[in-house]
Formats: sequence, structure tokens, C-alpha cells
Amino acid sequence: MRKYVITGLVLCGVTMLVAGCTKYYKVTDTSSGKTYYTTEVDKSMAGAIKIKDPKTGSTVTLQSSEVKKISEPEYYAGMAAPAAAAPQPAPVPTIIVVPASAQAPATPSAVPASAEAPATPSAEPASAQAPATPSAEPAPAPTQ
Repeated sequence: MRKYVITGLVLCGVTMLVAGCTKYYKVTDTSSGKTYYTTEVDKSMAGAIKIKDPKTGSTVTLQSSEVKKISEPEYYAGMAAPAAAAPQPAPVPTIIVVPASAQAPATPSAVPASAEAPATPSAEPASAQAPATPSAEPAPAPTQ
């Protein structure tokens, strides 16, 4: 009986030792801003890292990333949190192309002559011009 108790204690101790050695990481993809929580980070010679995402079960390779060692409570809090939405790219401006047949005419000849306003003011003195509002009195004659 004593042998079984000692064996059980040893197995519990080994289990606690192995479980206590787990390291937790928060890995952020710097190009997309997405965050991964993992317990294993494999670094390659080229500088990329390979991780296994426990949420999806997929293996992810990141060229540009930030790896931070975190505590066990931080790891489980991050795993329980919903995935943050990736930032949306800036909208691309829309260019509207109008066919040449639908464009307004660029020549001034298309405007009727009666609609055109004089480009320069008259050279006559202000007293010789007709008054802006009609009046009962006639305008004085210009003197020479």
C-alpha cells in the first residue's frame, strides 16, 4: 500500500512540475494588428516565427511580429476574449469617367450672344449713363 501512495505522490509532483513549466505568450502581428495567444513559439533562421493558434487550431507563420511573455491569468483572459476586429483599410477614392459626348461644350460660341455680359465697364462717365431706377426727372445733359 505504501508503494502505491509514494507512486501517486511522485506522479502528482511530476504533473505539477510539467504543468508549472508552461510558458504563455502574446504574439501580435505588427502588419495586421491581430493578436494571438499561444504556449509555443518557433523562431526560424529568417526571422519569421511559427505558432499554433489554440483558438482555431491552425499553424500561423508571421514575418513581422511582437512576442511578449505573459502570465497564466493573462493568457486565459486573452483566450476567453472575443477576437478583435482587424482595422479596416482606408477607402479608395472612386473616379467617375464621363464619356466625351456627355461633357459640356468647352467653346464659348455655344453661349448665345444675348446672354453674354460685357467684359469691361463702359468708358462713359457715370453722369452720362442711364440711371439704374426710372425717375420722373430727366437726366441733365452732359456739358462740354
